[in-house]
This record gives sequence, structure tokens and C-alpha cells, in this order.
Amino acid sequence: MAVYMVERDLPGITAEQLAGAQRAAIASAQKSTTSGTPVRYIRSTFVPGEARCMCLFEASNADAVRDVNESAGLPFTRIVEAMDLTPAR
Repeated sequence: MAVYMVERDLPGITAEQLAGAQRAAIASAQKSTTSGTPVRYIRSTFVPGEARCMCLFEASNADAVRDVNESAGLPFTRIVEAMDLTPAR
């Protein structure tokens, strides 16, 4: 499986709305996995000064990530394959 970054522009979003969007992304990914298309939500990083959010997902292809985000009703500007460079613990 590959890692995909979903970029979002979220001007005016509140912390509460951001948390709700994260919950929706997680639930939609879990539903996709249960339905036979594995998608794992990894994490999100929000940049308040730019109202931009970058979310990482793991999936076999970008279409699966797109479907998860559309099903969750979450806006995005693009989805690109990425490398997660989190160090091992």
C-alpha cells in the first residue's frame, strides 16, 4: 500500500469543525476497509496561518482515498502520492 497526501483549503474552519472533519475521515476510511477497499487514515497537519490542512492516508490507489474523502463530504484540492518520513520509535 502507498501513502497519499490530501490537501485541503479550509478558510474559517474552527477547531471543533476540524475535529469533526477528522472524525468523518476516520469513519469513512473504516467503512471503506470494512467494505473491502482498505484505506487507513494516518494523521493530519493543519496550518492555521494558511487555513491549509494536509491529511495522510494509506491505500492501494488514489481513487480509494478520493472515494473516502468524497463519502465523508470533505473538500480537497488535490490528492498526491507521498512519502511518510516519520522516524521509527
